[in-house]
Amino acid sequence: MEIRSLIARRSVRTFDATPVDHSTVSLIVDQARWTGSARNRQPWRFVAVYDQGIRSQLAALGAYAGHLATAPVVLVLLSPVAQQLDTEFDLGRVAQSVTLVAAEQGLGSCITSLYPEANSRTAAELVSADPGWTARHAIALGFPAPKPTAGRSAIPLGRRSVAESLRFL
Repeated sequence: MEIRSLIARRSVRTFDATPVDHSTVSLIVDQARWTGSARNRQPWRFVAVYDQGIRSQLAALGAYAGHLATAPVVLVLLSPVAQQLDTEFDLGRVAQSVTLVAAEQGLGSCITSLYPEANSRTAAELVSADPGWTARHAIALGFPAPKPTAGRSAIPLGRRSVAESLRFL
């Protein structure tokens, strides 16, 4: 894939019923785990959730998490409760890596935040996270359903121009 198609791909919130193999999820995590992190701390762990009941409960843990209930698999991203200042940046990097590897495998994805903090704690409990770990983010994974042909997106489309986004000093 060329780089623009990777970085400009759409978030997928509707999936077809095709299951995602455990081996595909393992491959995604195997590739994403090589993402760089501050001081090589690798402040992440992953839990692949196939259980429908748990996915439905995760879907109730954020204003924009509803699609987690219908994804064939949800990859919950665990991070240390006691964060360093750069932990969220590192988590964003590894989450982006997951979505890029997933796209290479033909999967759609959507990164979801599980906030407020009480939701993160509940999500960690749902996936039996080890003590000291929380679940602030999850990634829906699956084969994309066809894009809707009717209706209008509630989210603005397009991107700001380079002139609006970049200054030189």
